[in-house]
Amino acid sequence: MTLITTFLTAIGLSMDAFAVAITEGMSIRKRMLSSAILFGLFFGVFQALMPMLGWFAGNILHAFPIAKWDHWIAFILLALIGAKMIKESTDTKPIAREHRHGLRLMVGLSIATSIDALAVGVGLSFLNVNIIATALIIGCITFAFSFAGIYLGRLIGSFLANRAELIGGLVLIAIGLKILFEHSV
Repeated sequence: MTLITTFLTAIGLSMDAFAVAITEGMSIRKRMLSSAILFGLFFGVFQALMPMLGWFAGNILHAFPIAKWDHWIAFILLALIGAKMIKESTDTKPIAREHRHGLRLMVGLSIATSIDALAVGVGLSFLNVNIIATALIIGCITFAFSFAGIYLGRLIGSFLANRAELIGGLVLIAIGLKILFEHSV
């Protein structure tokens, strides 16, 4: 996996956290900097840990003779995650949420926005990647997007939240197609 593909994957995975940060940013009136750092750290750490967990789980699957299908597994996982993000981007129902940033809420939001990264980690286990470097890139980019999302939420409101998930979903599907294409040539 190239560095560009890694960055695009990280950007795609960070879009759920970015969308949540934007919506949370719309409700934050005080302490913007500390809220942005808090969201960035929680989302970034979870987004970095989940692909590593998925990668370890995927490596267990390597004991089974599925190497000839690995690119299909990566493609299907990325396509499903991307499709889910695209579907969620069209959801017009408002999400009821607490506007406190307690530990329970932050952990819950962090897990919810990083489940996709777990599945991507499984797919990455079938490719030749340095999972630690990849996870660090994913975590850092998610931190940056989440940090910025808090401020953007305050500035532009709900205009961008659904579009961020749509773009992230499209990016993940494109990466899955690229992996599929590279292995079929």
